[in-house]
Amino acid sequence: MHARNYRHVKNRAYTRKDYARGFPPPKIVKFTMGDTKAQFEIEAQLLATARVQIRHSALEAARVATNRILMDKLINDYYMTVHTYPHIILRENKMIFGAHADRLQQGMRRSFGTAVGTAAKVEVGQPIITVRAKAAALETAKESLRRGSAKLPMPCKIVITKIQQTPSQTEQAQPESESI
Repeated sequence: MHARNYRHVKNRAYTRKDYARGFPPPKIVKFTMGDTKAQFEIEAQLLATARVQIRHSALEAARVATNRILMDKLINDYYMTVHTYPHIILRENKMIFGAHADRLQQGMRRSFGTAVGTAAKVEVGQPIITVRAKAAALETAKESLRRGSAKLPMPCKIVITKIQQTPSQTEQAQPESESI
């Protein structure tokens, strides 16, 4: 089936992995990239503008597209996080088409379907990917999120915020000078 068939949120989520046998693992395995310990000045978020399900392959494609630009331009001077995790198991009742297919299949008998993949349910305004970087790298962060949003099944918006540093963080960043 096409990915567009799984885009819309219809029924309750099928997430009971204890009962599901033989579902494929999600393609996305890394959720944080870049420098996790550095202090950054801006945060760019990719927000969903519609309530949809995003397949695990689309999440991985968006992560790769976003991370590729960040690594090329900023090397390791950024921090990227993918917030959504594909919990929902997608099923498909496969049908055979062709000559004499009616002899081989059972129609709607035992039509629960087999697991074909996983998906993440996303609500309106929910962050999908977050990129933190220095203020000079604002355009690079925007461009990387724009390229990543092209891989997702709905239009997204990019929101830029400044990260407020607490006084304790600024004291740690600037070592005290000692007088002798």
